Amino acid sequence: MDLIGTILWPLKWVVSAILVGFHWVFENLGMDPSAGITWVLSIIFLTFVVRGALIPIFVRQIKSQRRMLEVAPQLKKIQDKYKGKKDQFSREAMSRETMALYKETGTNPLSSCLPLLIQMPIFFSLYSVLHEAQINKTGIGLLSSDLAKSFGNASLFGAPLHETFTNASGWEVRVIAGFMIVVMTASQFITQLQLVAKNMSPETKESPMYRQQKMMLYVLPLVFVISGLSFPLGVMFYWLASNIWTMAQQYFVIRSMPTPGSEAALAREARLAKKAQRSGSSAATGVLTEAGAGASLAEVEARVNNQRQQPVGKSRAKKNGKTK
Repeated sequence: MDLIGTILWPLKWVVSAILVGFHWVFENLGMDPSAGITWVLSIIFLTFVVRGALIPIFVRQIKSQRRMLEVAPQLKKIQDKYKGKKDQFSREAMSRETMALYKETGTNPLSSCLPLLIQMPIFFSLYSVLHEAQINKTGIGLLSSDLAKSFGNASLFGAPLHETFTNASGWEVRVIAGFMIVVMTASQFITQLQLVAKNMSPETKESPMYRQQKMMLYVLPLVFVISGLSFPLGVMFYWLASNIWTMAQQYFVIRSMPTPGSEAALAREARLAKKAQRSGSSAATGVLTEAGAGASLAEVEARVNNQRQQPVGKSRAKKNGKTK
């Protein structure tokens, strides 16, 4: 066994165990163990379990990327300051100022890459297990050779799960594979579009990092179009489930933890203000119409407090004056 195989073996064993576990669950629910739908559901739930376990790493990656986006405008100022200066003194000065900025803001370019590097072996193990099972290789751990053979020979709606779009033996494979490629590409585009259009501050959109993200908006979907043509159907169900998970996860993160100053952050502030206004008293409800939709919470509270003051009659006011 090579070095990479030795490193990935424990991960592949865990992935295989989860796949077999879900297959056993669906079999005991009365589903045909050799049917393609049984294996497809096992793949989808396996993907969800793996992605769910990686949520803490994903959150850390998002926070690291956000810090890098926040300092991107300051980095651009440093780069513009030394633009065109190629002497050693200028390069050292730019390096010192850049490192000082990282230290001051608590950011590190490698910190946003580390979580992604941790995830890559897991995803590669998942892909490797599914791919090897579909070409009738002996399984790892609980994925016995019989189960691997069953997986490799399974079909869905007449389309064998081990076939690809390019070597399909029938139109069923091309129809299912073509549909999945379209959905995979669309989900990847929407995921990246959410980040570029809604979760970047105006300052960040002026930085080189924004241009890189915008380029990825069109490059990543193209990768899925090209690679999807050579993926077996069973592996494509993994990619599709993973893409849909990523799209939903990205939507939740942008909605609940947007980048400060971004369009998503302004939308979240508006939702919180509206929610606070709705949860107020009936007096606040009557004030909202007068204050207008753009009124701040402080203005609303001031109007509510003024409205809560009860009118005082002349005799009562006179009596209060004498008491004082």
